[in-house]
Amino acid sequence: MPNELDDLTRRLRQFARDRDWEQFHSPKNMAMALIGEAGELIEHFQWLTEEQSYRLPPDKLEAVRLEMADILIYLIRLSDRLDIDLMAAVEDKIVLNERKYPVERVRGSAKKYNEY
Repeated sequence: MPNELDDLTRRLRQFARDRDWEQFHSPKNMAMALIGEAGELIEHFQWLTEEQSYRLPPDKLEAVRLEMADILIYLIRLSDRLDIDLMAAVEDKIVLNERKYPVERVRGSAKKYNEY
């Protein structure tokens, strides 16, 4: 059943093909680009207080929004190049996290699953 993520994946695949960029979109390159964009996102929050991070001025919020879009684009391209069903992976990971972090043991705690 088609969904928005499938449509976006196809659109991004066509965007790359139209520009003959598939040759550059190896999993290694996509993973590296993803991390680069994540670094650019972090720069917008560096040196801010927790409170300031919630109250970004409109121009900074727009820049953060576009960096998040870049991250999602590279993640979708990486999943496409590796033929990974990203939505199924997310569902599987949620189930694993529910087992690792049972509510009755971790509510209100920031400890990692192997620390409690």
